Amino acid sequence: MRPVPTCILGNSEAPQVLHGHALDAYVQIGSLSKVLTGTALGRLAAAGVLRPDDPLEQFLPVPRGTGITLKHLAQHTSGLPRLPPGVKRRDPYAAFDDAALHTVLQGLDTLATAAPGDTEEYSNLGYAVLGAALASAAGMPYQDLLDHHVLAPLDITEVTSAPPPDRRLRSRGLFGRPRRPWTMTGAILPAGGLWATPRATADLVTALLVDRKLGEPALSWQRAGTLLWHNGATGDASVFAGAVPDGRWVLVHRLTGRADRTDEMGIELLRRAASGDPADSRT
Repeated sequence: MRPVPTCILGNSEAPQVLHGHALDAYVQIGSLSKVLTGTALGRLAAAGVLRPDDPLEQFLPVPRGTGITLKHLAQHTSGLPRLPPGVKRRDPYAAFDDAALHTVLQGLDTLATAAPGDTEEYSNLGYAVLGAALASAAGMPYQDLLDHHVLAPLDITEVTSAPPPDRRLRSRGLFGRPRRPWTMTGAILPAGGLWATPRATADLVTALLVDRKLGEPALSWQRAGTLLWHNGATGDASVFAGAVPDGRWVLVHRLTGRADRTDEMGIELLRRAASGDPADSRT
């Protein structure tokens, strides 16, 4: 089996860059994008632009009375399904553009599978809608919203929806040709379309979870006991980021869509950091 390009950063050891990965090349971070969207929600709330409990209809053209709030979207309790309608197997989000989102918004009440607040169902669609609502509230495109309210205050620049083509790192196919990444620059962007360098992503993790430079961590972070974490996966990339209150943190990025092993590596590295064992870099 071909070794998987892997990049590991954490509090306990120097960065590991294995099998052709790179610290300063842009890679897809998938659903780790959601924590930036959630952080933007918190920043806009702190600035008085909105409140997390504001109804969605205050910002977007959705049917009245859905009961969905921004907080529901951020916490995956909106009742919306995991995926937008019409998602296909190959390049699944390519057709989910602004026009497709507008159609979804107009019929949002027919898509809900549960009443808001009743159940938790992880929803990429919900975060696409949340990103659109935040952009509407702020009066600026999503990328500008992130730059102004999240990235600039942290002095982090290498997180974007449109990285320079010559700095993108992609997985390779059977004959060594770069694989075409999923198209995620449309309406799905706030849910999983960002690219970042591993170094910049690690800076985000430490700024948001360890140093807490923008206040309490966003509602987007997943919680398991004292661990705050999030992962992400696209067709050919996967990432895990997490931190615990004692200062341990880890970021693992791999050029493979097989996210389970990436998650396992992240959890194991945090455990080893607690016990003082050397990092296990098997991929």
